[in-house]
Amino acid sequence: MGKGFAQQHGLWTAEQRDAAERLSARIAESGLDVIRMSWPDQHGLLRGKTYTADAFVSALRDGAEITMAPFFFDTANAIVFNPFSVGGGFDIPELSGSPNVVMLPDPTTFRILPWAPETGWVLCDLYMRDGSPFPFAPRQILRTALDQVRRAGYDLVAGIEMEWYITRILDDSLTSGDLGGPGSPGAPPQVAPLARGYSYLQESHLDEIDHVLRPLRKHLSALGLPLRTLEDEWAPSQVETTFDVLEGMAAADATTLFRSAVKQSCRRSGYLATFMCTPGVPGFYASGWHLHSSLTERSTGRNAMVPAEGEPLSEIGRHYVGGTLEHAIAASAFTTPTVNGYRRRRPYSLAPDRITWGYDNRAAMVRVISAPGDGSSHIENRVGEPAANPYLYIAAQALSGLDGVTNKIDPGPISDDPYATDVPQLPTSLSAALDALEGNEFFRRAYGDRFIDYIVTMKRSETTRYAAHLAERPDAEEYAANVTDWEHREYFELF
Repeated sequence: MGKGFAQQHGLWTAEQRDAAERLSARIAESGLDVIRMSWPDQHGLLRGKTYTADAFVSALRDGAEITMAPFFFDTANAIVFNPFSVGGGFDIPELSGSPNVVMLPDPTTFRILPWAPETGWVLCDLYMRDGSPFPFAPRQILRTALDQVRRAGYDLVAGIEMEWYITRILDDSLTSGDLGGPGSPGAPPQVAPLARGYSYLQESHLDEIDHVLRPLRKHLSALGLPLRTLEDEWAPSQVETTFDVLEGMAAADATTLFRSAVKQSCRRSGYLATFMCTPGVPGFYASGWHLHSSLTERSTGRNAMVPAEGEPLSEIGRHYVGGTLEHAIAASAFTTPTVNGYRRRRPYSLAPDRITWGYDNRAAMVRVISAPGDGSSHIENRVGEPAANPYLYIAAQALSGLDGVTNKIDPGPISDDPYATDVPQLPTSLSAALDALEGNEFFRRAYGDRFIDYIVTMKRSETTRYAAHLAERPDAEEYAANVTDWEHREYFELF
């Protein structure tokens, strides 16, 4: 037998090779019929194909060819790049004509899906046929970023804290609404909340939706995800979920699997879960994704952010904050990549509207959670939305923080009143965020010109369609003061 694709191009670590050796037997012993081979796209959504168990065993080492077509699509599946122009619209000759790429399973990510009978699941990395990474794959972007952190002598550790909504489907809109088309999403399901809101952390409200959360908890645990809490959040049917800390790539993979598991598990039971920031449902409030992170020293395994007496963070930690603040404006397109996500950025809203850091202060963009000698000292970046691509969000945090450490960036004075501090404001629209990213030299060096040009062009398709929708309204300013029909159609069911 010849060398498989993974071996031929040296694409697996020793850990991945060992996991692959054990996987074939595990599939046979588990009686699995099919395996879903999935990969995260530019929006952080999972795409892929379902293979029979026998076909997967072959694809495990050889990879499987799949169309790169989804990388032409924006969030409404509008075709942004012309696949049949020379270079596929990317100025890359190898991508002319929408060719196949190779999806290679990462055997360390294999799971058995507890809600789908006889079904396994594995994350894949995308490669060109010559074994080089596919240039727009977000998992590869994060891998490159984490390699830079490691070369500097650190590992990134991340904790996920995410808010989302669960709703009951009243009408799936498959017969009562339009089904949409490329660039025009169909009518989303009509839904109702499961409980009243604005009773933060009230146990009785959490109990009202326990019949939905209980099977979900079991599914998440069966997947091996390090679930810590499920909480009653602020608004009707709003839930917050937190996970124990993970290494950077594992955190991104867990977030991707978590969101997919929640949506699939709930939908099978007649519920619709959404990670859209602010759904167009009366009474719903903006949801956030708070990204907790710290650096550990590779040589010692110690947390590099633990402060001494009288300081909020160690010198390394303060510089990490400095880099996070320095690049926050340009990073907005990664932390908040939807038109809808910018509705969070309001003063006195528990979401940041400007570039501040504070000690245990939830009004600040960067909240410091630390104590002298406390090995869990870290920062919380409160700027993100739950629809963000986990790989691009965490990569932006890793690269920004690392730049602060490398170049000893001063974060400035810590703020006691973040909403009143005279500092630069965060972008208030996706269009403004894209303008900042497009001309940003730091992220062009970090991600590469090719990827920045790609993601800016991709996301401008979204903002252009939104602007065209508003232009059709005689009362555009008043209409856009609240969540628009366009936003709800675009994001509610998708995310």
